[in-house]
Amino acid sequence: EYRPETERMLWGLGLSGNAFKKVYYDPHTERPAAIFCPAEDVVVPYGASNIQTAPRVTHVMRKTENELRRLQVMGFYRDIDLGEPNNTLDEVEKKIAEKMGFRATSDFRYKLLEMQVDLDLLGFEHKDKDGQPTGIALPYLVTLEHGSNKVLAIRRNWKQGDKTFQKRQHFVHYGYVPGFGFYYFGLIHLIGAFAKSGTSLIRQLVDAGTLSNLPGGFKTRGMRVKGDDTPIAPAEFRDVDVPSGAIKDNLMLLPYKEPSQVLMSLLNQIVEDGRRFANTADLTTADMSANAPVGTTLAILERTMKVMTAVQARIHYSLKEELRLLKVIIADFTPEDYAYDPEDGGRQAKKSDYDNVDIIPVSDPNSATMSQKVVQWQAVMQLAQQAPQLYDLAYLHRQMIDTLGIKNAAKLVPLTDDQVPLDPVSENINALNGKPLKAFIYQDQDAHIAAHQSFLGDPNVQQNIAQNPQANQITAAMQAHIAEHLGFQYRSQIEKQLGVTLPMPGEQLPQEVEVQLSKLVAQAAVQLKQMNDQKAAQEQSQQQAQDPLIQLQQAELQLKQQAQQAKTQKDQADIQAKMAQIQVEHDRIQAQQETEKLRIAAQMQKNQSDAGLEMNKERLKLGVQTAIKDAEIKSRTK
Repeated sequence: EYRPETERMLWGLGLSGNAFKKVYYDPHTERPAAIFCPAEDVVVPYGASNIQTAPRVTHVMRKTENELRRLQVMGFYRDIDLGEPNNTLDEVEKKIAEKMGFRATSDFRYKLLEMQVDLDLLGFEHKDKDGQPTGIALPYLVTLEHGSNKVLAIRRNWKQGDKTFQKRQHFVHYGYVPGFGFYYFGLIHLIGAFAKSGTSLIRQLVDAGTLSNLPGGFKTRGMRVKGDDTPIAPAEFRDVDVPSGAIKDNLMLLPYKEPSQVLMSLLNQIVEDGRRFANTADLTTADMSANAPVGTTLAILERTMKVMTAVQARIHYSLKEELRLLKVIIADFTPEDYAYDPEDGGRQAKKSDYDNVDIIPVSDPNSATMSQKVVQWQAVMQLAQQAPQLYDLAYLHRQMIDTLGIKNAAKLVPLTDDQVPLDPVSENINALNGKPLKAFIYQDQDAHIAAHQSFLGDPNVQQNIAQNPQANQITAAMQAHIAEHLGFQYRSQIEKQLGVTLPMPGEQLPQEVEVQLSKLVAQAAVQLKQMNDQKAAQEQSQQQAQDPLIQLQQAELQLKQQAQQAKTQKDQADIQAKMAQIQVEHDRIQAQQETEKLRIAAQMQKNQSDAGLEMNKERLKLGVQTAIKDAEIKSRTK
């Protein structure tokens, strides 16, 4: 019943300006329900600012005897005798029935009042930490029958275990235009006077046209029309008995005027004033030039839809609140586990799925109509034509197609994100057909790279690509796809070097984690480069060893090395013989040097002895002279 109840709510919202949705668990159908409640059935104190903080919210419900009995048997209401239902209608119900063109008759249903109130019930008082009553009223749901004033049910209106006793909400208030109190204004309040004046003018114009086409007047008493006095049908002639004179002398038509142009102008002015007051003016294609810029068209649309955009923004907010209440109801009454084994996680997770999640509408309150959305995307496409390198044109066209509501947009404009993992052969075929290619992180990158490189190196494929008018695009797409595989390959090598799994592409990391990870990745990249350099050198040497030409060059080099080695050995033998001769000559010279050293030493010793005697004589002489001088100085001092 969600869609029809929501449609009824939206229809009542535009007229009265207020509509309510009640979200609850229906024990009869055993599922959540969200029903439409007219504004006259939800009674709130006038001084309340909103339904969340209202001290009392009363829902007026009417249930048949069978519906009420079913709920009593199920234990939802007390099983008591309520007597016959009070079949009277209040003044509001009679007035609504009269305005809708219905006849207000008696209603043979029970009238229930379900009230959200704060009560301090005896035996269920709010107590402080010492266990003493505080006198604070707690939220309850009280249901009573209006005719007999008997209480059918009293339930707590807070979540069990809540120490703050927060009141649970069951109603969502949808508003049209904010008023000065709790209730909103609708079209009846905004343009009701204009509509009443316009209706009066329309009736006057219709009456004037009717009387002008079928005029009445006076005729002489003696004049008789054969038949009756019913209006004459087109092309009909009747016999008339004229007492005397001509017919025109015996008839006088009353001076009925045709519909007045003044009244027509006044009607148009009243309608236009009403539209301006409610800001719901019509916008036709004649009001806009076909050559007008997209920005001008968008500005006209926004000006026209200003009030409706605000209304839809309020509906968007209220819908979010309704979905939040629905989520709470589902979380409270859903089973503890799944009826099957889920692929991820265990079965004991169904109720906990709704603990830390929120449900929000995906509508855009800033875009009221599809034409407004189309104009917005057209403005973006005009900007993309000026700088196409800055935009993802495929995604832009895809969004335009989705906005227009065309089905199978994925087939018309395929995107890279729509791709699924394919084998290398299928990717090669898609490249020839100009379809987008996408590599995935968990694929065998080495196998894909080898397959794509072999495909590009195949002569038959190269000839086919060369004959294709889009040869450059195909080659560029394949090279870009291979580069994507190379990137994932390098990523896996870095992960092996680090011994950990890197974050997924596009995953946002905290600043500290990103800095530390960057340092580790830099170290791993340096080590990986060194390993790759060594591996490349080994592969190069292995390739050279397997080349026949290189093998002949190596054999010739070995022969040259052997000849050079023999020559080196002969040169070494010659060098050793010369070294022996040099050694003998060295020994002879060394013997001569030793003899000369002995002679020089003996001569130096003799010279030193002579010099020593002379020095001793001089020292003795100096000592005597010094003693004499000291004696003289002492005598002078005394």
